[in-house]
Amino acid sequence: MRIERWIKGSIGLGALALLAVLTSHLALTDIYHAEGDVSLEWIVLTACFGVIVVAQIASLLTLTKVLQRRSQAGAA
Repeated sequence: MRIERWIKGSIGLGALALLAVLTSHLALTDIYHAEGDVSLEWIVLTACFGVIVVAQIASLLTLTKVLQRRSQAGAA
């Protein structure tokens, strides 16, 4: 896979992770205020956590690939 695709994917996942943080804040606010049945809020938090973890992993993999490519270009 080309590095540009990794970069674009990481940027997209980063944007989704920012939306997940905002959504998590709303869900946590509802949980804090004890809004009756909060099972949906917990499901939303779980999904948001998954998006954030995937975005972090993709970003770390992308940065690793960029550094490897940079060190190979420097060695040549």
